[in-house]
Parts: sequence; structure tokens; C-alpha cells
Amino acid sequence: MSKALRPVLIRGGRVIDPAQSLDQVSDVLLHDGLVAAVGPNLNADEAEVVEAAGQIVCPGFIDLHCHLREPGYEAKETIATGTAAAAAGGFTTVCCMPNTLPVLDTAPVLESLTRTVAAQGVVRVHPIAAITRDQAGRELVEMAELNEAGAVGFSDDGACLTDSGVMRRALEYSLLVGRPIIQHAEDPALSHHGVMHEGPVSARLGLPGWPGMAEEIIVARDIALAKITGAHVHVAHVSSAGSVDLIRRAKAQGTHVTAEVTPHHLTLTDDLVAGHWWSATASLPPYDTRTKVNPPLRPRADVDALIAGLCDGTIDVIATDHAPHTIADKECEYDEAAFGISVFETALGSIMSLVQTEQLPLVRAIEALTSGPAQIFGLDGGSLAVGAAADVTIFDPEREWCVDTSRFRSLGRNTPLDGVFLPGQVTHTFVGGKPVYQSATEVVS
Repeated sequence: MSKALRPVLIRGGRVIDPAQSLDQVSDVLLHDGLVAAVGPNLNADEAEVVEAAGQIVCPGFIDLHCHLREPGYEAKETIATGTAAAAAGGFTTVCCMPNTLPVLDTAPVLESLTRTVAAQGVVRVHPIAAITRDQAGRELVEMAELNEAGAVGFSDDGACLTDSGVMRRALEYSLLVGRPIIQHAEDPALSHHGVMHEGPVSARLGLPGWPGMAEEIIVARDIALAKITGAHVHVAHVSSAGSVDLIRRAKAQGTHVTAEVTPHHLTLTDDLVAGHWWSATASLPPYDTRTKVNPPLRPRADVDALIAGLCDGTIDVIATDHAPHTIADKECEYDEAAFGISVFETALGSIMSLVQTEQLPLVRAIEALTSGPAQIFGLDGGSLAVGAAADVTIFDPEREWCVDTSRFRSLGRNTPLDGVFLPGQVTHTFVGGKPVYQSATEVVS
């Protein structure tokens, strides 16, 4: 980004910047990697002009939870492919989880990742370090050293930190570095061997169930520990109505707890595992492993509670939990298949389906993708204020498009949305004023 960039004038779009309570038709000028001006009828000689009439112009999306797989699992995803997919989804900043090989649990490993990102990444990448060595749940990592190396939080994601004593010490240590502890809330004694939500659908299909209380018990414990220590607990991928209620009550009492929800947990239910016809041309057979995700898809009552929690601020942000896998990881028996959905490139469409049906206000959706994530993790970005980094996403809220995994930039094709029509499509993504994605159908002057 040190190379001189041509100024960009984004003209006539609906500019929505929740950080500034801004929602108006306006122009945005990007110059020298920064937002130079926002207002009507801007002029800029020599600028590249992007006509944005009828489109939304907003701060670049920020994802607090994704899996880029590198180092160690490059057959699933790489920094290059993952960040390209993120850019196509409108994300300009992503935070990657530590369950790689080696685990992101020492400063040298983080520093190596940072070099790879600098050489191959097209969006900003912040590493989330492990809480415990090798994510084994016993010995705490050197948080101060990892914080210095760039870690923006600590998580053993993929494995729950079940030892309450270790969790308490982690929270106390985290106060010294001012970073959140991000918990994958799952009591393994209750989720043991579960592959989908425990309920009528799992019983009918004969699949081992995974109850919502497996999540809720850990959420309740961690809220209690956060209250005792005064530390910041961030609950990853909330999936159950009970968890939403616990978080709502904790916030009302002043406990420092924040939470995220994924696009798939907001829009899909466990019925999908039994098979589903999206349309005359798109369907899922029963036991389709692309529906297998951790935590599992829940019933409609849970989904409705998640939407309500996002609308009222109980759930702070939307995070993708982008989890790409190889074809071999998924083309097997449901019990044996890997957990995870590839989400970067479908996230906006899933969210906009809620906006179109008036279940989620558009401004709240954008806030949960921009200023909200920036604020709770203390990240730069999330605003179009003059002088801010020129990280910008433009999308057409009315454009309907068909998910075609063969065209994904991600190596992960594992989504149950393949062949489904979604509303809302990203047309441009800029990082530091540099265009990193432009849809093939959009014309730029």
C-alpha cells in the first residue's frame, strides 16, 4: 500500500456509517489511502469515479472470527485464497483463529503469519492467539508476548476451555494486556458425539444430538467468572435462546461480556439436515454434510431469539466463523464429516435476506459488521470519518444473485447455499484506498 494510489471518487451512493450516525446520499473521496471527504457534489480531478447510485457505501466489513487455515492446512484454505474470498464478501479486516498447525500460541508463529499476510493477503488480518499451549486447556500462553506480536484476543476456538480454574487465570491475565478472552462455549460431556441439534429432527434422522444446554452451561460459568474478575469475555458463535437470555441479563448487571452470531445461525435451522428444496433448481438431500457446523444449526425458536438479540444489542456483532474444508472432509458419512461452513462470500446475502423480510434493520446490520466489531476488539476501522483508513465496501442491496461455489475465491466449497438465490451483492471493496474486489458486472469509469 506504499505505492501511490489514484484518488477514487465514489459518487451518489447511500452512505451509511453507524459510527457517525450518518445515513445520506453523498459522495466519498478516497485519497492517499484515507477518507479525504464525505459530502454532496464532491469534485476531484484525476480521480477514478465509481458510480454508486442505488447502492450502499459503508465502512469495510470487519469479521472477528474466521479460519484461514494457514499454516498447516493449506489444502483447506490459504492466506491468499481466504483474504481474496473475504474481499469478495466485502470484508476489509478479518481476525483469524489459532487452530492451525502449529497453533498460534507463540510470538514466532504469529510473526511468521504476519509475514505471510504481508506477502499474500489482500485484506487486513489480525491474529487471535490461543489461550493455552497447543490449545490443550492446561498451561496458559505468554499473553503479554503474544499481545506485543499482534494478537487481538485469545481463544482456544474449536475446543472449549472447560477447566474453570484455568479460565479464571486466563481472564485475570487478560486484564494485564487489555484483550478479550473468546470462548467456544461447549461442554463436551453434554455435546459428546453430537453431530446436530438434539431434538425431534435428530431423533427422526437417528443422528446423535447436541443440546443447547451444552453451550448455555459454559456461557453461564464464564459470565460468573467475568463478573468476579472484571475481565472481558466474548462469546463466540452464539446459537441458543438460553445463551441470549444469559448474556442479556449479564449485560444488564454490568458484566463485561460481548457476543457474536453467524449468518448461518441467523438464517438456517436444523430442519435443513433432513433435506430441503430451496427452489426448482436447488435442493439439499437428507444428511447433507454441508449442514454440519459447530455449534449445530438450531430450531426456529432459537433462530428467532438470535435475531431478537442482535436487534436489541444483546448480541453485539455478526461474525462469519468462515470454516473452509476440502471436498474429502465433507464427502463422507454425516457422523464422520468435518464441522464447518464456508461463509465469507455468502455472508452479506444471508444477512440481507433478513433485512428484506424486515426482521433486521439495515443500519443495525451494517453496524454489526463495521463499527461494532471495531469497538469491542479495539480495532482500527469501522468508520468513514475523514482521516480514517479508506476501507470501504459498496454493495447493491437489491441485486439478486445465485450462489455458485465453483466461482468461489475460497478453496472451501462447503456451503448448503450452493444454487440458492440471495439478495444483496458486493460490487466493490477497497482496502486503504486500493481496490481489492470488483464484481464482474459493475462498470467503473
